[in-house]
Order: sequence, then C-alpha cells, then structure tokens
Amino acid sequence: MKHTIYPRLAWTGIRKNSRLYLPYILTCIGMVIMFYIISFLSASDYIGSCKGGKQMQMVLQICCGLIGFLSALFLFYTNSFLMRRRKKEFGLYNILGMGKWNIARVLLWETIMIAGISLFAGVVLGVLLSKIAELCMVNILGAEALFLMSVDITSILHTLILFSMIFLLILANALRQLHFANPIELLHSENTGERPPRANWLFAVVGVALLGGAYYLAVTLENPIEVMLLFFVAVIMVIAATYLLFMAGSVVICKVLQRNKKYYYRTNHFISVSSMVYRMKRNGAGLASICILCTMVLVMVSSTVCLYVGKEEGMRIRYPRDINFYARTDNAAALTGTEAEELRGIFHKVLSGYPQKVENFMDYRRGETSVYEKDGVLWTEDPGVYASDIGKIWQVYLVPLEDYNRLMGENEELSGREVLLYTTKRSYNGKEICLSNHTPFTVKKNVDFIDDGEAAMIAIPSMFLIVADFDAVAEEFSGLVDYAGDKAFSIKWIYAFDLAFEDEGQVEITNEIWDSVMQYEKDRIEESVFTSLQIEGIAKERSNFFALYGGLFFLGILLGIVFVFAAVLIMYYKQVSEGYEDQSRFEIMQKVGMTKEEIKKSVNSQVITVFFLPLLAAGLHLAFAFPMINKCLVMFGLMNGELLAVVTLICFGVFALLYVAVYRITSHSYYAIVSGMGRDVH
Repeated sequence: MKHTIYPRLAWTGIRKNSRLYLPYILTCIGMVIMFYIISFLSASDYIGSCKGGKQMQMVLQICCGLIGFLSALFLFYTNSFLMRRRKKEFGLYNILGMGKWNIARVLLWETIMIAGISLFAGVVLGVLLSKIAELCMVNILGAEALFLMSVDITSILHTLILFSMIFLLILANALRQLHFANPIELLHSENTGERPPRANWLFAVVGVALLGGAYYLAVTLENPIEVMLLFFVAVIMVIAATYLLFMAGSVVICKVLQRNKKYYYRTNHFISVSSMVYRMKRNGAGLASICILCTMVLVMVSSTVCLYVGKEEGMRIRYPRDINFYARTDNAAALTGTEAEELRGIFHKVLSGYPQKVENFMDYRRGETSVYEKDGVLWTEDPGVYASDIGKIWQVYLVPLEDYNRLMGENEELSGREVLLYTTKRSYNGKEICLSNHTPFTVKKNVDFIDDGEAAMIAIPSMFLIVADFDAVAEEFSGLVDYAGDKAFSIKWIYAFDLAFEDEGQVEITNEIWDSVMQYEKDRIEESVFTSLQIEGIAKERSNFFALYGGLFFLGILLGIVFVFAAVLIMYYKQVSEGYEDQSRFEIMQKVGMTKEEIKKSVNSQVITVFFLPLLAAGLHLAFAFPMINKCLVMFGLMNGELLAVVTLICFGVFALLYVAVYRITSHSYYAIVSGMGRDVH
C-alpha cells in the first residue's frame, strides 16, 4: 500500500485536474507526432529517391531541429501554468504531513504517467499519420505515390530520447520550485503578485519608440541586402516593444478606464476592469506572448504559401528561357571569335534534329563587376566598406549597344562616354557614373532591358550600362581588382532560347547539348578561350527548385501549426487560471445580488477588452512588416507583390476566424469556472 499511494495520488491529481491536464497531454502528443513525422520524412529513402527529394530533406532536417527546440520551449512554458495551479494542492499536502520528498515522488509519478501517455500515443499516431505526410510530400515533389506503410525505428528512438529528456528537464524544474518554496508560499501561490501595479510611463514610451523604429525600418528600407541584415533586428525590436506596451501600456489603459466614470461604474465593466488591473503585469506578458505567436504564424504561413503558389513565376524569373547557356572569358574579343561561332553551330546542330519550334533567342555579351558607392564613385578595391555601407553595393553589368538594340528592337545611338542606364531593385539618380578612378560615363537616359535572370535573383541592386564600344571599355576595366587584390572584372556570354517541348524532351536536349559542348571543349582544352562553361535547363532544374519552395512551404505550415498550438494553449490556460483566481470574487458578488446574466456580461467585457488586442496588434505588425516581407521574397525570385497581399489577407482572415472560435471556447470555460457551473456549461 505504501508504494502504491504515490502513483494513486498522481493519477488522482491528473484526473481531478483534467481541465488543466487534458489540453497539456494532447499538446504533448501533438508535438511528439509532429517531431516523429518530420524525422521520418527527413530520413525516408523513398523521399530521397524522388527528384528534388534530397533538397527537400535538407530543409526538413533544419525543421526537425527547430521543432525539437520549440517543443522544449513550448512545453516548459505551458507546464508553468500547471505548476502554478497545483502549488496550492502541494502546499496542503505539506501542511497535512507530507514532506517535500513525498511530494517530489508524486511529481515523479505524474511526469512518468504524462510522458508514458504522450510518447505511446504520439509515436503510434505519428506512425499512422506519417504515410499521409509522405503522400503530401510526394505530391509537392510531383512524384508517384508509393502505397506501402513503413516504420523508421531510428526516428522512433530519436523521438523517444528527445521527449524523454524534455520531460526530465520539466520534472527537474518542478522539483527546483518545490525545493525553494515553503508551505505558506505554496498555499498562496495563486495570489502572488496581486498588488495593483503602477502605470510605468517610461516603459510605455520606450515601447512606443522601439515599435516606431521597427516600423520605420520596415517601410523605408529598399535594398534587399539591408532588409535581410536588419530583418531580425526589427523582429527583436517588435518583440521587445510588444512586451513593454502590453505590460506597461495595458496598465495605463486600465487606469484610464477607471478614471472614465461613465464606463467604469457599470456592472459589467466595474468587475472586469478592477479584476484585470490587479494582475495586469502578468496578464500583459501573456497577451504579448499571444500577439507575438500570432504574428509569427501570419508571417510564416503567408510568405511560404505565397512562395509555393508563385513557384512557377519565381522559376521563370530565375530561368527566363528554357535553355540558358553561359560562357565566361577574360578576353572580350573571344565572344565574337571562331570558338563562339563554333559553339553556336553545336547548338544549331543539336536542335536541327528536333522538329519542334525553337524561339525567343537571347544572345548577348556583358562585363560584370561588384562595386560599392562611396563619395560619388563606384569602388571595387577600397577596403573601407562597413556594415553601414551595405546598402550602397551594386552589381554592375556592361552591355554592348549593338546587342541592346538587337534584343530590344531599338535603334539607339551613343557617342564617346555616353551610356544608357537600366537598374533593378533601386534607382540611380546621378548623371555621371565613375568606376574606381576611370573616366566617368555620362548617363544619356534611363531605359528598360531584359536580363538573363541572374540580376533578378541576386540580392543586391543591379546596374546595366549600355556602352558604345564594348571591347574598348572591357579592355579598360580588365585591370580592376577587389580589396584583396584579386581580379574584379569578368566577361560573360549569354545564349538562351525557348523550346516547344514537354519537360522530358527539354531535359534530353539539355543533356545532349551539354555533352556536345563538353566534348568540343575537351578536344581543344589547351587552346580554349573560355574559363568556364555552364548550361541550365528549366525542366532539369524544376524538381530542385520546386523542392526548395515545397520544403519552405512544408516548414512554414508545420511551424505555423506549432505556434497556433502555443497561442491556443496560452489563451486557454490564461482564461482557466484567471477563472480560478476570480472564482471567489464572483462568488461574493453573487451573494450580494449579482445574477448569472450580469456575470456573463462582465466576463464578456473582460475577455473582449483584452482578448482581441493581440489579434489587432498582430494585424498591425503584419501590415507594417509587409514591405519588408515583400523585399525578402524578391530574393527568392517572387516579384508579385499583389499575390503576397492577397495571400496575406486570406491568411489573416482564416486566422481571425480561428481566433474567434478559440475566444468562444475559452470564454465559456472562464464563465463556467467563475459562475460555479463547472463543466455543465455549453
């Protein structure tokens, strides 16, 4: 009997507190399921054998680590709600004669039971659901489904080890709290921190300043590199500002509402506001956490869904033609010489064997160098570039006027150092362009140009200079070096075209052209004028490209689910824990004449006053973050801001409906507790 009392007490505690433990156990099971599925997919031989599967699994391995870390963080956070509620019970045990060692054994058995239920149910359901996840992944990759069930023992072991360690750490943290608490503190743990806080105007002002600074960065930054570098800085500023404003600003709001006599001295508002003000510091932290989680869900889901929906458009930007051939050389004259013509002949010879139409040829030369703008000069060799100069970096391309006129169907003329200018991602307003210490170019006018896709995908802004005498200019800049003294200028030939073929035929032609080119270069390896050759076929690269976007989409959805779990559970525990705290107050109010209907109105007033603030704040964060998200997606080849706006609005609408559903469920739970109706409320 002595040895069975601890597991009996542990099980009784879990059963009697099912309102608290059931959501926690279900969440543990959900996290175990998710981790096993991701681990299974990242190691699946079948996924790895699909086109693009290896790239997808690389993304999933990153996702696996993130889910493991977030699971630990999330379960630790939610377990704190359980401990806060159970401390009073443990204090009573202590006063009735149970020592801390005995209570620790009860906690040990509770942890063993929760861990056992979670791991068993999670692994079993994970194995059953892993096939559905595999079919979804195969569908994303565009491969054939394989209807065979498989179990990965290694993934099961990884799951069991990880979550056993998490539960062990949670137990250690609970025992630490128990060790440092005395019985009186345990009995009154629910009432700690009940002194009404003062309105901290300093924190509120700092929060407004941080939020204003983050919003300013989001809407003013133009350079994608600056956006990527400062994105996480802005995120940290928003997180800090959100906590400061919800903790300090919410107190200020409550104080203002109390001073508004017409609002405050009404039955449904008086109880709710006076109740909130006593715990607003902790209340504000919870609301801020919900707001941050909501924002994370909306940002990740909207951006990854947008990338996946616009993947074909993004691929067309990266590969503007079906077949794209690049040859690099140090000699500009080589691009109009015998070898270039012979390579063109190889292309035409291969294509002549196929009856389908070949169209949209793109054949031009260009010089390339990376520079940064300083004191009105575009430098390549000066090492004095700092983080603050990152927004001044340019990728410069020199294009022959004759190639420009042929590609664009124009008849432009230039003289001397005149150039035509085309820029991407950023405008250049100067009338002269000086590269290092060379004679400046004069900008005749700004024009449009069609590039080969590299400038669209590169993170930094690009500047195309259309020059009259390409060979002379290329010779002039051939001596450009970077800060390390290495060669900073190169010359490239781009030859690309479209094919009226299905993907399989395009892959065949791409391979045949490449084999012919490689054989040609091998035969004249000693005398080749080209330093490197490269060929890219859109059909051949599609699987890898879609695997990257599909992996990001899968990652975004999974992390979105995790953060939704976290937000919903925090909302639920917030309502339940505050319901138990307010229960005695409402009992007193009922004894002095407060009706059930008045309780319901007061509950609605309190919940609505604070519950929808996180959603509204998340919507505001998302609106100001939109320009920054849009510029980040440009680096993945998505230029369609309208698509991102539509997807973001849809995601926010769906999430708002989910949020309202959670509000209704949790407000009913709160009302059931404070009105003494328990589980009978529907």
